Amino acid sequence: MSYYVIYDGNCNLCVTLVQLLETLDQGKLFRYVPMQDEETLSQWGITSTDCQQGMILIDGNAIEKRWQGSNAAEEIGRLLPLGSVFIQAYRALPGMKWAGDRFYEQIRDNRYTLFGKRDQTYQSAYCLDGSCKTGNE
Repeated sequence: MSYYVIYDGNCNLCVTLVQLLETLDQGKLFRYVPMQDEETLSQWGITSTDCQQGMILIDGNAIEKRWQGSNAAEEIGRLLPLGSVFIQAYRALPGMKWAGDRFYEQIRDNRYTLFGKRDQTYQSAYCLDGSCKTGNE
């Protein structure tokens, strides 16, 4: 089973989190597509306007099954080893999901101001078809 993580390849925070996920997963479960790859995203019917609502996670076996924003982050966490325990606990705490959603929105809407913007779009070594060329530092 594989999942596609659509992330902002120009956002320093987003790229750092993708790199962490790459290290943890080593391409076993997740493949990565930057939001700036409009050609690939259009194949899934995803527009730049859709991307403004935050990261997107797509189930590779059922591409109509998607999560976005904080729901995508939670689903990624749930899919990681032992992650479901933490996500269940998080969701069980009263008000935590609501607070997490608001926190995500604030970070999403202010990510460049808070964390900076990259000069070049980050391309993961674990891209859609595995044929990525990286020169990312």
